[in-house]
Parts: sequence; C-alpha cells; structure tokens
Amino acid sequence: MATSLVVLLGVVMTMLDTMIVNVAINTLARDFGTTLATMQWAVTAYLLSMTVPVTGWAVGRFGSRNVWLASLVLFVAGSALSAAAWSVWSLVAFRAVQGLGGGLLLPVGQTMLAQAAGKDRMGRVMALISVPAMLVPVLGPPLGGVIVGGLGWRWLFLINVPVCAVALLAALLLLPREPAAGARQPLDVAGLAMLSPGLAALVYGLSEVGNGASPLHPALWTGAAMVAAFTVRALRVPGALVDLRLFGDRTFAAAVAALVCYSAAMFGFTVLVPLYSQLAEGGTALDAGLLLAPMGIGAAITMPVAGKLTDTRGPRGVGAAGVVVAVAGLVAFVAFGGPAPIFVLGLGHGLVSTSVMAAAFKTLERAAIPAATTLSTIAVRLAAPFGVALPAVVLQLLTRAGADRPFAYAFGCAIALAAVSLVPIALIGSKTWRGSSSAPA
Repeated sequence: MATSLVVLLGVVMTMLDTMIVNVAINTLARDFGTTLATMQWAVTAYLLSMTVPVTGWAVGRFGSRNVWLASLVLFVAGSALSAAAWSVWSLVAFRAVQGLGGGLLLPVGQTMLAQAAGKDRMGRVMALISVPAMLVPVLGPPLGGVIVGGLGWRWLFLINVPVCAVALLAALLLLPREPAAGARQPLDVAGLAMLSPGLAALVYGLSEVGNGASPLHPALWTGAAMVAAFTVRALRVPGALVDLRLFGDRTFAAAVAALVCYSAAMFGFTVLVPLYSQLAEGGTALDAGLLLAPMGIGAAITMPVAGKLTDTRGPRGVGAAGVVVAVAGLVAFVAFGGPAPIFVLGLGHGLVSTSVMAAAFKTLERAAIPAATTLSTIAVRLAAPFGVALPAVVLQLLTRAGADRPFAYAFGCAIALAAVSLVPIALIGSKTWRGSSSAPA
C-alpha cells in the first residue's frame, strides 16, 4: 500500500503535465512572440526525452528506490526551470530535462509495484497504476484551461513543485532501502547510441506524419533503421541495453502486442474526440474534456473488478470481454455520438488496461521485471504517435477529397486497432499463465 501511494503521487503529475501544457500552446506562442510550429517544440522536446530506454539498466545498477528519487528530482527541477524560462529555446531545453525525469518515473513505478505485489496480486496492483491514465484525459484539458486563464502559463509548471515535494518526502519515508546489488551490468553505450536516438526519431517522425507530413518523412525511416540495427545487435550481443529475449515468454509477448494495438486505438480516440468536438460540433477545449469524462468514470467502476478477476481467473477472458465492450462503445459513439457510448467505452477500458498490464508481468521472475517494464514502455510510447498518426492521415486525406463524414472513417481506424488486440489477447494461454517464465531473469 505504501509503495502504491508513492508511485501514484509521482506518476499522476508527469502524465497530467503532457496534456495540460497542450492547451497553452497558443498562449505560449503569443507571449514568446513566435509561431505555433516553433512553440510546438516545447511539447515535442518533452515527448522525445521520455524515450531514453535506460530504466532496466539503471534499476539494476542503482536500485529502484534511488532511480525513483533521482527521476523525481529531475522532473521537479525541469518544472521549476520551465516556469522560469525566458525564451522559446530555454523552455524547450528545460522541458527536455523535465521529460527525462518523467520518462523514467512510469516504468520505475511499474517495476516497484510489480516486484512488491508478487504474482498473486498483479491484477489489483495494475488497476492502481492505471488510475493516472484515466485522470489525464478527464482532468487535463479543463485544468490546463483554468490555470492558463486564471494564473498564467508559468503555473502550468510551478504546480508540479509542491506535488513532487510531497512525492519526494513520501518516497524517502515509505520506500524501503534495497540491499546492495551484486554483479553490476555495465551500460551498453553502443546500444544506447542506436536505440535512444532511433526511438526519438521514430516518435518525431510519426508525430510529423500525424501533423500532415509525408509518410516518407526522413526521421521516420531513419528511426526505423536505427531501431532495426539495435534489434539485430541485441539478439547477438550479451548484456544488451534492452533484453529482447523476454519475448521468449509467450504471455509477455502476447500482452505487449495487445498493449500496442489497444493503446494505439485509445490514443487515437482521445485525440480525435477534441478535434471532432471543436471542428465538427463547434465546442471548446472544456467541452471536449467533459465529453471524455465518462470514460474515466466507466473505467473507475470496472478497474477494481478487473484486478480481482485477473488475479483469480487469469487475464484472457477479462481482457477479451473488455475489448468487446470497448469496441461496442466506439461503434455506438460513431453512430450516435454523446457521452453514453464513451461511458460504455470506459467500462471496457477498465477491464482491458488492468488485465493486459497484469498479464505482461504475471509469468516473469522478479529479476526480469525492470527489463520487462522498459520493453513494454517503449512499445506503448511508439504505439501512441502511431495511433494518432493513422487516423489523422485518414482524416486529412478524406477532408481534402471532400468525403462525407470523414471523422467516421478516422474513428474507424481506432475501432479496427482495438478489435485487432483480440488476437494477441487470445494467445495468452492458461498453461503459460500458470507456469513460470520461459524468459531469462
């Protein structure tokens, strides 16, 4: 329970910070006297710096408690510096520092929770870590609008300081000190030099495609080539930065594949809803945030149930049922609109996110969990811009062609991606679920 409280305190603000800043881009561009395209780098720098894949190595080298504390310090320092920014590029640089800390907090938090929970309580613990993901789309846009309108943009960052101070104090008091590590794995510098910029280029390229750039964007293909080169090397060299042999565990591999498909669908949907609300229905950012609110309410109802069912009966049935309910909600929203279908989507989402995240760690040995959180985090962070880019490209092409109801086809991409996640969920076998990990620890 103490570990859960510490993790939630640290993770909520880092996830919320992504969305509350988005609503202030126009204000920031005006105050700094620059263009929206230039100001967008304040968002991009944060997202790109979150892709540094050193969690597994850092936890093994320094321990999860120490990495957690260092990550919080980086995040709060980046927040304070961002609030004091005097130019566009100083803000971009400080947001990169903030993103580096924030990018470490979620996988380290997952590692601590998964190791503390053990295999018998994995579902209930993953239900807790899913709470911030529900709060973000509900609270992000309204909170950002209130802060910018009432206090000014600098408070978008200053608000993190007291929350992180409490999180630091809680971590110092509540997290147990870890025994000294045994043999310490050296940092795979060559792997880091390939994977980190490769992931950053991939995320940037996908984001640019979602903003209207060509699918042949050089950053996209450069990133793909660097990640492919890292993959080939990691399968041949012992002690690679990310242990790809974990995909030898069938449950972990299937769960990560399901997370990729389903996360892409949900990220695409949560980006499309504000666009639809404002462009098709003439609403405001606050209207869009309120339209997404029932999703969080629905998920809050089913997450505790999903955690218990996952621990007692396994994740496959819970996850599959959740996808069916979520797809039904998506289809109903496209057909009828309104908040009721989004509430239904939330009911399904609470079942899927909890069960599939638990499945990813359930069969792994304790020592393999830091590397597993790194892999799953990388996968979801790549799924996010892909899930946004795909419907965005479809929407742009159909809008230019003058098609009727282009948003319906864009939402159809999210529906298809969510439905595809049923395939890997079905591959989470009961024998693998009850057995031990086939992957190296």
